[in-house]
Amino acid sequence: QVQLVESGGGLVQAGGSLRLSCAHSGRTISINAMGWFRQAPGKEREFVAAITWRGGSAYYADSVKGRFTISRDNAKNTVYLQMNSLKPEDTAVYSCAATVSPTYSYRDYRFYDYWGQGTQVTVSS
Repeated sequence: QVQLVESGGGLVQAGGSLRLSCAHSGRTISINAMGWFRQAPGKEREFVAAITWRGGSAYYADSVKGRFTISRDNAKNTVYLQMNSLKPEDTAVYSCAATVSPTYSYRDYRFYDYWGQGTQVTVSS
């Protein structure tokens, strides 16, 4: 089992920044990748970013590329999502997720096995 706890959401003006954190615990040695997804009211869950566990490769949705950065701190057992130049369309509940599957598509939420509770990000215009 893997436990994930997000923090860092909040209200920010357009153009501002927020950093989300996802603390992971439990059987983290089995993790192959972690990702961030978001869901706005009335919309489907959307891939935001992912990072592989062994190589540390990062992947981003086109809509956030150049503005968001995913990173990890192994000493703190935490994955971060640094969000800069925020736009009102970034408003959503952001959730981190982990996959222990040996084969997966990092963009597809169905491949992720564990999820955090989500944190609200609201960007005002």
